[in-house]
Amino acid sequence: MPDKIAVLIPCYNESLTIAKVVGDFKAALPGADIYVYDNNSTDGTDEIARAAGAIVRYEYRKGKGNVVRSMFRDILADCYLMVDGDDTYPAEHAREMTDLVMGRKADMVIGDRLSTTYFTENKRRFHNGGNVLVRKLINRIFKGGVADIMTGYRAFSPLFVKSYPVVHRGFEIETDMTIFALDKNLLIRSVPVGYRDRPEGSVSKLNTVRDGFRVLKTIFQLFKDYRPLPFFGLIALILFLFGAAAFIPVLAEYFRTGIVPRFPTMIAALFLMLAAIEALCCGLILDTEVKNSRKMYELHFTRVMMDIGSRKNN
Repeated sequence: MPDKIAVLIPCYNESLTIAKVVGDFKAALPGADIYVYDNNSTDGTDEIARAAGAIVRYEYRKGKGNVVRSMFRDILADCYLMVDGDDTYPAEHAREMTDLVMGRKADMVIGDRLSTTYFTENKRRFHNGGNVLVRKLINRIFKGGVADIMTGYRAFSPLFVKSYPVVHRGFEIETDMTIFALDKNLLIRSVPVGYRDRPEGSVSKLNTVRDGFRVLKTIFQLFKDYRPLPFFGLIALILFLFGAAAFIPVLAEYFRTGIVPRFPTMIAALFLMLAAIEALCCGLILDTEVKNSRKMYELHFTRVMMDIGSRKNN
């Protein structure tokens, strides 16, 4: 069977740009299936996309994460290319990104905006600094070298799509995808892509403060879930240092005078040290669970690949 490429475009009120996006990617990837998943648009995005030649489907649960969940579950392909419907990502890079997946050189290809025109084209306040902060945090915590964490332009292998558990409902989905790929040791490649700001009249659906807080909250939660030993080890260290800071003066006074005049301080210090030990034990136990989970995922990956192969042959 010929290889099948699916272009996935999640959309909410993108009537000004969706026809151009569909047309550009049809021209860049002839023969690819262009899917537009409409997420309760009220401006006729779905009809415009259908007229442009896209396969239109609907996701009525609000949020980009919900749309991605439906796309990944519904569609079978040999390569998946996801792009936003706001015409900020040029289609000229689509072939290079999909070729990396089709050639089995990557499980996820990231369209890297930050190495090209993003900082000059983006006009939204705080987004530039927010992208840099998130990139530094994730690469430091998860020991990665990912150039652009929150880009909406990505290509995926079937292994990634059919094994990735979508648990987030909003725009933090891109951050979660990146951390999942890093944690599961999947092959990540970056392709520098051009970026252009939205055309006049097209309005971003992102809220800088709300969505930025959700992304940082997601990083914090995933740090706990994927790296429990460093997470709880850090908490244990902080508790121990506070406990030691309170206990050492009491101990020094006891050696000097032979009495302990500040019992409440000593008790509080001991409780802090006991809490530090408990936090460290939690980290050790959860670290073992995470390692066992990674082993189970390896078996799951094998089953997914066998299932993909059988579907391909049939």
